[in-house]
Amino acid sequence: MSDQALGNVDLGGATKSDPRVKSLRDIFWMVLQPVLVLGSAFLVATMVTGEWMNHKLYALVMVMLPVPLLIVAERVWGKRKDWQLEPKELAEDGFWLAFGAFLWGPLISDFYRTPISEGFRAIRDRALLDITIAPESVVGLVAAAVLLRVCSSFIYYWLHRVQHESLFFWRMHATHHHITKMSCMRGARTHPLEYLALALSTPVILALVGASDAVLAVSAAFGVWNGKLNHSNLPLKSLPVYDWIFATAPQHHVHHAVDRKHSDTNYGCQIILWDRVFGTYCGDEEVGQIGAGKAVPLSIKEQLMLAFYPNKRLIDL
Repeated sequence: MSDQALGNVDLGGATKSDPRVKSLRDIFWMVLQPVLVLGSAFLVATMVTGEWMNHKLYALVMVMLPVPLLIVAERVWGKRKDWQLEPKELAEDGFWLAFGAFLWGPLISDFYRTPISEGFRAIRDRALLDITIAPESVVGLVAAAVLLRVCSSFIYYWLHRVQHESLFFWRMHATHHHITKMSCMRGARTHPLEYLALALSTPVILALVGASDAVLAVSAAFGVWNGKLNHSNLPLKSLPVYDWIFATAPQHHVHHAVDRKHSDTNYGCQIILWDRVFGTYCGDEEVGQIGAGKAVPLSIKEQLMLAFYPNKRLIDL
């Protein structure tokens, strides 16, 4: 709840400045992300095992629902005023969201079954290993989805890290970092070439382990909320223990800072475990300017052209 709302709540005579109020507010913003992310995963798992709702229909609802809810939440409980978006910026974010969902999304995801993943499935089917992950219980489905995320994030971590450490690959990733404000839709600001690069890890793992459609649905439910929350302009806080494995909004805000001592850390956008293992984790809670290079907004045309600019122009932006 907002400071204004908390100030009007009767907590036994407590005021907004009372430590009890501050503690309640901190707890709320700590547990909100885990509740939404894991709660959605458990809900889909329950739908699948109980067959009381079409989980694919629910997945469609979950793709559409978080955005308007989070946009309103950012207006009411925004973490930073300088991150509040103007109507023009909201429209631009809408373009990127639609661009990814309706143009490039179908090329890389039909529950992540693509020509790439099918190729790996063919390899797996001819290999000595015969692995299938298809649990039927609620807990089993969620555990399998988390395991899937952890394994696929190992590949994602190294692909993402290479993009930051190599100028050649940075040109694909630069579009995502040339934002000067954080907001829930900005996770969709991704260059078409990057979709093809970073989308590789999940199909690889799916192909090797033979994950069932139910596991994929639960994994997708986890990712929908987590991706948008991690880019949101909300005062979310990291929940201890949870944030050793799962990426949180404060951790990802650090990754989007213009200062490279911050942006070259926390490569895990869904799973933060590998950053902790390989020494690229940063636990700073506050960051300054968001963005890349000179941290100035770029037009949509420039963002799409970043992948094709010569090195000097790419660096000078």
